[in-house]
This record gives sequence, structure tokens and C-alpha cells, in this order.
Amino acid sequence: MIEAFSLKGKIAIVTGAIGLIGKQHCLALNNAGARVVAADLDERQCIEFAEHHLCDAMGHYINVCKKESIKELLENVLDRFGKVDVLVNNAAVNDMFEDPKAASAQSRFENYPLELWQRSVDVNLTGVFLCSQVIGTQMLKQKSGSIINISSTYGISAPDQNLYKDSEGFQSFYKPPAYPVTKAGVIMLGKYLAAYWGKYGIRVNTLSPGGVKNGQTDFFIENYSRKTPMGRMAEPGDYQGALVFLASDASAYMTGANLVVDGGWTCW
Repeated sequence: MIEAFSLKGKIAIVTGAIGLIGKQHCLALNNAGARVVAADLDERQCIEFAEHHLCDAMGHYINVCKKESIKELLENVLDRFGKVDVLVNNAAVNDMFEDPKAASAQSRFENYPLELWQRSVDVNLTGVFLCSQVIGTQMLKQKSGSIINISSTYGISAPDQNLYKDSEGFQSFYKPPAYPVTKAGVIMLGKYLAAYWGKYGIRVNTLSPGGVKNGQTDFFIENYSRKTPMGRMAEPGDYQGALVFLASDASAYMTGANLVVDGGWTCW
């Protein structure tokens, strides 16, 4: 049974690899035996991360919104490793507003800019579509592969805007609509592809993490933790086991599923 979790001999591509959770995804897969391709917009950081923190790995530039960029990545992966077994669609954008004083007004749905909506659709949803299309086509030739889409609890449940109220009741920020809507789309795209490719040996599942502690304000961490049955936000490494499970043969009869790892956030 333990051997079923091994990724020895597997080649795994992780998009958005330089982000907080992206690095943890790379480390988890590499520690389980996979040779990892860490792909993100900053190629220098990808290469340095692969060289200093991973074993027999590769850092590479990718723009998930550009099909030619994904094709170039795949060609270089095949030249070096000869195949690809795992794709983790992790690249995403989450709206941030530069001026904290203006964030309350700018983040309201009534004022939310179309360009921010379109940017999230392009990266969070179209990027997953394109990476799955290009790399999944290679998996189709191989008649095997595991695609893991990274969604969010906000792809399942609407944001609780009260989380963003400070101790004095001031609404410092509203969670905008683009992130939840695109993350919900990622879940359904996973189901679609699972049904479409299932008979060809390609599994497609979704991992939906909860919020990760990463320098948020004290009042937000307190609000979030109070709403979570386990009483805390996630640490960056809390999703490693779930990711390895979905990538490995331990989940060989699992496809079209959404694995929720959120400290119980969505259970009430």
C-alpha cells in the first residue's frame, strides 16, 4: 500500500510553482520521488528553486494564457524527460488592491473593474483550459496521466464578507467576484475532462484548499480561525499529502472528484 503513494519515475509539471503553495506542491511531488518541472512567469526564480531545493528537477518559464508558451514548455520537458505523468494546474491570480485606503470602495461588486475580472478569467480558468489541452493531449498519446486542478473553498462556498471587517466593524475589503467564480469553473472543468478522458487512462481531479496563513492582518486571521472547526488557518505544507495522493496510484480509481482540505471550513 505504501508503494502506491510513490511517484518514483514520474515526471510532474507544476504551474505557478514559485507561489507560496506552488513551492510546497513541487517539494511534495519531489519528495515522493517525482522529477518536477517548476514552471512560472519568472524563469530565473524557477531555475534557482529547482537547482537549490529540488532533486533532478527543471525550472522553466510559462505563461499559462499563451498556448505557444505551454507548447514550448512541453517540448522541452519531452526533450529532457521523454514524457509527462502529472500536471498540477496551480497558476492563479487573486485580486490585491495597491491602496489599502481605497480597497474598500474598489473591491465592492458595484465598482469592480472589468479588467480585473477579465484577468482572473484569463489566468485562473483559461490558463487551466490551455494547459490541460496541450499537456493532456500528450497524456492522451501515452494513454496515462494525472491532472490535478487547484481550486479553493471559495469555488464551493460564497465568500463571507464579514471576515474582512476589522475589530471596529469597518469593512476594509470585499472579496471580489472573479476569484470565486473562476475557481468554481475550475471544478467543473475537472469533472468535464474526467468524463471526457476517463476511458483513455487520464485521471482529472481537483484539490480545493482552505485559506493559508500568509501575513494577513490579525483580525482576518482571528475571524477566519473562528469560522473554521479546527480553529486555525492552514500552514503552507498542509496540502502536501493530499496532492501526492491525487498524483499517485493510491488514487488510481479516483477521477472527477473534488478533494476538499480546509480544516472543516465547508462543513457548516
